[in-house]
Amino acid sequence: MLSRFDSGLPFRGNPGVAARALQAAANDVPESPHDDEAGEAGGNRFRTIFISDLHLGTPGCQASALLDFLKEHPSEQLYLVGDIIDGWQLKRRWFWPQTHNDVVQKLLRRARKGCRVVYVPGNHDEFAREFATHSFGGIEVINEAVHVTADGRRLWIIHGDYFDGVIQCAKWLAYLGDNLYEFTLKLNRHLNSMRARLGLPYWSLSAYLKQKVKKALNYVTDFENAVAAEARHRGYQGVVCGHIHRAEMRDIQGTLYCNDGDWVESRTALVEHFDGRLELLHWRADPASPDWRPAAVAQPANRVAA
Repeated sequence: MLSRFDSGLPFRGNPGVAARALQAAANDVPESPHDDEAGEAGGNRFRTIFISDLHLGTPGCQASALLDFLKEHPSEQLYLVGDIIDGWQLKRRWFWPQTHNDVVQKLLRRARKGCRVVYVPGNHDEFAREFATHSFGGIEVINEAVHVTADGRRLWIIHGDYFDGVIQCAKWLAYLGDNLYEFTLKLNRHLNSMRARLGLPYWSLSAYLKQKVKKALNYVTDFENAVAAEARHRGYQGVVCGHIHRAEMRDIQGTLYCNDGDWVESRTALVEHFDGRLELLHWRADPASPDWRPAAVAQPANRVAA
C-alpha cells in the first residue's frame, strides 16, 4: 500500500481506494504507446493548461483522448481543477485500466520535466484535500490557487463544488445524482456505438438534457453567477473552475468566468497563450473509431482575448 507522499507526509487514517489508485500509478508499469514524449517538442505549446473532471476510475473517463491531447500540447504550467480521481465511484466498484495509470504517469512525468503542476481537489477526490500544501511526485496539492496571466490578470482557481447547494446541503442527493449520471453515460456509450456504425458523429445525451431541461439551465446559470460574484468580491479579475461539466467562457458583470469542462463527455481544456490570451479548446473525436479517439488537431470552441 502506498504509505506516503514524496514530501514525507504519512497518510492519516485509512486511505482506501484512493491510495490503491495512487499505488497502481506509482508502481513501475510497462511502457505505454502514450509514454513517448518526443511528440511534445513539436506540439502546440501553451503557457498554461487548465483541465478538470477527468474522473479517473470510471468507464466514462476518456483517458486515451486526454493522453493524446497532453502529448500534443506541452505547457509551462498545468492546473488540475478537481475531480481527477473519482473516489465516489471507486468505492462502489474498482475500475482502473492501464490508460488511467498512464494518465497519472503522464502528469508525474510532466512535473519531473519542469512543468509546474498544481492539483486543486474537488468533491469526488476530496480525500486529497487532507494533503493541501504538500506535494506528490512534484505535483502541488492546494485547495484553491491564484494564477496570474501573462498580461497581469489574477484568476481564482477552484473546483466549484462549494457553490453547489446539493453538495453542501444534501450529499446523499448528490450521490444519487452521480449514480444517475453514470447510468446516463453508460446509455450514451451504447447509443454512440450504434451511431458510429451508422457513420454518425458523437452526440452527448447528457449535454442535450442540460440544454433542454429548464431546471438544469437555471442551475448552471445560478452556479456561474455565484462563482463569478465570489471571485469579484475577493478582488480577482476572473475565475477558473470545473464541477458542472459545461465548458464556458464569458464575462459576468465585469468578471471573467471560465469553466474548463470535462474529460468524460466534452473533452475540453482552457489554455493560456504566451501573451495572456485565454482560449477554450475542444479535442475532437473521430466518429470512425470505436473508442472515440481524437483527431489530429484541437479545435477552438470559444475565445476571449486579453
